[in-house]
Amino acid sequence: MADCPKFRSNSFSSNSSLPSGEVDHVELLSSQLAVLLQSSEFTDVTFIVEDKSFPAHRAFLASRCEYFRALLYGGMRESWSQREIVLNDISARSFDSILKYIYTGRVHLRDLGHEHVLDLLGLAHKYGFLALESAISGYLKGNLDLHSIWGIFDVACLYQLDEVLETCLTFADMHAVEILRCLSEFSSLSEAAVVSMVKRDSFCAPEIDIFRAIQCWIVENPDTDKKVTSYLRLSLISLHDLFHIVKPSGLFTADDILDAIQVQTESQQTQLKFRGHLDLDENVALPHLGAEVIEGEFPEALLDLDTTSFDMDKGFTLHYLEEGRSITIRLGRPTIINTIKLLLWDRDMRSYSYCIEVSMDNVDWLRIIDYSKYLCHSWQTLYFKARVVRYVRLIGTHNTVNRIFHVVHFECMFSSQTFEIGEDNIIIPRENVASTQASATVIEGVSRSRNVLLNTDIKNYDWDSGYTCHQLGSGAIVIQLAQPYIIDSFRLLLWDCDDRTYSYYIEVSNDRQNWEIVSDCTKEECRSWQTAKFSPRIVTFIRITGTRNSVNEVFHCVHFECPASVIKKEKAKNGKSNK
Repeated sequence: MADCPKFRSNSFSSNSSLPSGEVDHVELLSSQLAVLLQSSEFTDVTFIVEDKSFPAHRAFLASRCEYFRALLYGGMRESWSQREIVLNDISARSFDSILKYIYTGRVHLRDLGHEHVLDLLGLAHKYGFLALESAISGYLKGNLDLHSIWGIFDVACLYQLDEVLETCLTFADMHAVEILRCLSEFSSLSEAAVVSMVKRDSFCAPEIDIFRAIQCWIVENPDTDKKVTSYLRLSLISLHDLFHIVKPSGLFTADDILDAIQVQTESQQTQLKFRGHLDLDENVALPHLGAEVIEGEFPEALLDLDTTSFDMDKGFTLHYLEEGRSITIRLGRPTIINTIKLLLWDRDMRSYSYCIEVSMDNVDWLRIIDYSKYLCHSWQTLYFKARVVRYVRLIGTHNTVNRIFHVVHFECMFSSQTFEIGEDNIIIPRENVASTQASATVIEGVSRSRNVLLNTDIKNYDWDSGYTCHQLGSGAIVIQLAQPYIIDSFRLLLWDCDDRTYSYYIEVSNDRQNWEIVSDCTKEECRSWQTAKFSPRIVTFIRITGTRNSVNEVFHCVHFECPASVIKKEKAKNGKSNK
């Protein structure tokens, strides 16, 4: 092949210096294979597509694609010598593009029309070119608009392209109202595509508009079994529209409509299956998005995003701890949320108890968080089953210092991060929550630097610093987590710069009055890293009480975490010293 003038390339130049030892002539190979395809020399099979002929090389196609290997060399031996093969249900233009891709590894999608790109995606899927399928999928995801979504959506459903499908659905959520206005395009969707779209809580548009679009779709697709109507939420349609638009359509029985009216008039709003807007991982409690505090003293402070400039007199929103009082936030629109974050005033060691309720109409409320029997401090991260929400109400129930509930900052969102939750929507953490980053704090114990026990530094300690301690027989080390968690293990590092050993026990509590022992090492000689495992339980406070030190009368702890992480085998510190 190298001696054939047709395959010589003027752009090729030799390079006598190759420090890497690698020769890369992929560009040259691609261009020469393109010439080979165009020249039709040495071809031994011809494909007939829409009465057009495409000469090709049997062995080359079989080496590049399992589909062609089976087509050209599988089955009866007579097929091995078949010179012409007719391919149906394929456009000549798309087959020409896929053939060029097979030979050169290249295709210029921007030079192709939208329908041509979709056809090419179908061929890439059919022939098993996964890299090409992925590349076209990425191209389509980046070129979605109100005109292109219909074809892309249907193709994504047909070939089960999950990433493209999810991108289309997210786009549809953002433009639900506009999409429903395109009735002719909507009616061209497959049933699977329609169901995928309208069943989502996040496909947020007036339900009567969704009904009209589905009604039009059924008219244009009379052979369907009308199962798509089961995804309509009749209880969200007004009584007037139920009687004057839905009932005359004949798509629902009288009993269906009466049931919807009953749910609408007798059920609490919290029980209705609302639709809401979905803004992934974005705080929606922002004034520029229409959110505002409609109840609470000093409302302007809560949503201003300032989490540092607050003191005894300013920078927080409050309500007095009296029945009927609360801090209430109205979001700019019905929104799907599953996470709330708030900062309780934390300039001293006070703790708060509180509840959180949500509503769609500011009348019927659903309690999603009840921390009225727990003591909470500083930053709170709360996770719950996703709900459509318009109003959020914070109800303080206790303050360890006075009769006022103070909140510095509030945000809510639909988080893509998932949390495992147990009873009372209390988080079961996967990572250490006994850290300063998680707003845990040491409320009893002696150290040169506050919260050194929780700063995750397990290397920088010696005889003089880097640990927390207490006198044996007097006091203990007490840690307060920012909020209740369901915990099943602890891990701690005892001071180990010499060979001394300790004995101790660990208790947990939620009110600092009633304590339960979860680890008893009072009869053991313990050194360096320790891990305690126990049955899961709700924990807010941890108390570590030393009972023995083989050298002196002080109990020293360098590091504490819960839940326990994987134990590292190497020592955190080498060397010896007297303490």
